[in-house]
Amino acid sequence: MKNLILGIMLSMALIGCTDKKDTTANPTPEKRSAADISAGKAIVERDCKGCHGLDGRGIAPAIPHLAAQRERYMLASIKEYKEGKRTHAALRDMMGNMSEADMRSAVAYYASLPPVVNASAKDVQLSSLYQEGKALAAACTKCHGEDGNSRIPGTPSLAGQQLHYLVAAIQEYHQGERKVAAMKSMMRGSNTPELEKLALYFVSQTPAQRSAPSFGDPVAGEPATAMCGGCHGSNGVSTDSATPSLAGQDPQYLVNAIRAYRKTRQNWGMQRYVAGLGDKDIENIAAFYAIQKSKAAGEAPSSAKELAEKCNRCHDVDDNPAMAAPKMNGQDKDYLIMALRAYRDGKRESSMMHNMSFTYSNAIIESISSWYAGQPAR
Repeated sequence: MKNLILGIMLSMALIGCTDKKDTTANPTPEKRSAADISAGKAIVERDCKGCHGLDGRGIAPAIPHLAAQRERYMLASIKEYKEGKRTHAALRDMMGNMSEADMRSAVAYYASLPPVVNASAKDVQLSSLYQEGKALAAACTKCHGEDGNSRIPGTPSLAGQQLHYLVAAIQEYHQGERKVAAMKSMMRGSNTPELEKLALYFVSQTPAQRSAPSFGDPVAGEPATAMCGGCHGSNGVSTDSATPSLAGQDPQYLVNAIRAYRKTRQNWGMQRYVAGLGDKDIENIAAFYAIQKSKAAGEAPSSAKELAEKCNRCHDVDDNPAMAAPKMNGQDKDYLIMALRAYRDGKRESSMMHNMSFTYSNAIIESISSWYAGQPAR
């Protein structure tokens, strides 16, 4: 979560930025000949228009627009399909039957077209993920505190917690894997992006410093946490988005949660470890973690536009001669969501894109994709 506001670089046709400088000797727009474009139109008419249209507009959701796209990007992309570096059976077979000249002509044709005009496109200003999350969090404040710092014994603090863990925990309550009736009904109808927006608000809050609880011995609890630190981080401050921080947590909640692994909560590692702990050990561990200083797990992006401004370092409207990066303004929203999820999940081959996006939640991906799709294509 530390890199939530890093730039996102998306791609077209489920193909992305290259990880090195583009060395392909592609013709610039000024050097394209009418013959190249005419030949390309014939190839597009034969092979490409069924999905991307003769006008370069994707014919259905999740099919990218190619009109006015950069030639060097499109050429690098289709070559990777041909070489099997990109996974799409139909495109791989199609590119296998194309010569170098055919590929250059086809991309020259699409690059020569005017951008797709989206009648609904406008310079949108989407609401902040943080503000949307704060609004959703209003349903939680009675128990968990307005800023996520619980003041009710036995109720966990959510401030500063890890994003993916928090979303997964809420879903476990909904599915009945955690036995708390009130939580099972709360936000049950919410979709995953909404839960992520809620979580983004809480993870960006600063955990309050707690005083020592009335039970347990923090000094005795410290050596007992040696095994815990391997997953939950030094002094209970997790660095893994899927693993909860324990520092600064409500001590009674910690006791209840640890004991639950003996009977109801399912986690092989936790069940095996707590089996050897006595009640006094558990209280000491909870006392130790409760007084540790924690911190916010990340920072919620203030707006999709600010995220996009980071992306435009590579995807700006002006050509970037160092990279084969696609234009994204006015692109199909469903395609952008699908492409970035594929990079994040390691299903698209680009180490740069994966490293930039692996911490991104579906809510962030949906927000940035909506912003780009709503911009006029250039």
